Amino acid sequence: MNRNRTEQILHAFSGRPVLILGDIMLDEFIWGNVTRISPEAPVPVVEVVRETYRLGGAANVAANLRALEGTPIPIGVVGRDEASERIEELLVQANIETQGIVRADRRTTLKTRIIAHSQQIVRADREHREPLTSDLNRDLAEVFLEHLPQAAAVIVSDYDKGVVNRELLSSILPKARSANIPVYLDPKVHHADYYRPITVITPNQREAELLTGTLIDGTASLEEAGRKLLHRFECEHALITRGEHGMSLFSASDGTGYHLPAFAPRTVFDVTGAGDTVIAMLALARAAGATMQEAAMLANQAGGIVVGKLGTATISRSELVSGSESAGANDASDAHSAG
Repeated sequence: MNRNRTEQILHAFSGRPVLILGDIMLDEFIWGNVTRISPEAPVPVVEVVRETYRLGGAANVAANLRALEGTPIPIGVVGRDEASERIEELLVQANIETQGIVRADRRTTLKTRIIAHSQQIVRADREHREPLTSDLNRDLAEVFLEHLPQAAAVIVSDYDKGVVNRELLSSILPKARSANIPVYLDPKVHHADYYRPITVITPNQREAELLTGTLIDGTASLEEAGRKLLHRFECEHALITRGEHGMSLFSASDGTGYHLPAFAPRTVFDVTGAGDTVIAMLALARAAGATMQEAAMLANQAGGIVVGKLGTATISRSELVSGSESAGANDASDAHSAG
């Protein structure tokens, strides 16, 4: 895909509304330096230099959509605590709508990462993973259905914190299907029975193996896993993200795999939130008129760029444009279909 086509698709991103249903989280980063080992235990002593906060989980999907100049509408649950207040501040700063965020008497998910010399030392999670009450599910369904008519796409971002559950999905996914609005789903393996009806599923390779019972150890087994995903979820497309091996797109319409090598090999600083970037790009590109293969190419580029950044990150349209020419060369020479 050449630069002109990339710019044409990216230009059409502006204002495209996308609903994001999922687990709203806050990512806290504590940055510092290590010069000695603790005398109390064989662990490094981190001298803290600064602390930063970023939107995480489904909120990071929203942040990626906003950075690409789409119009994200996040829908999820937060607590009544300091973390939820900080999330609201970050959403407002990013000009992201907050009407779909429901407050409840439960802890907001907060992930704290301590980083020294570009290396993550440890992560601490504070969260509440109990199932949502029927009242909360009803509140989320109401706000979802209120915003659904204006949506160009729906993203379901499952981080297994309680929002993505059978009761809620069974009440909203059929409505999206009836409205002919595509649903893109980033899965958790043990919730697989909830995921119907959907349009696109985006597991990583390990998730694809567990969802299909297939060990992916070559092209034949990869193709088999792709076909099984399409059959199991009765979806139009399955995109398997494969880390340093790139991505593989499978479509029910032709039954063949379209394989993309990893974009612009570089030092991988941090894979945190890379899946959020991929699904945000995929949904927004399709909403902007890209073919599924074009959307996969852009998602592959976006994923390659974001893992070169440290911490939960987003990418801009200008970053994608600057890389489109080299990506086009790589796509032409390396991307291939297999029957």
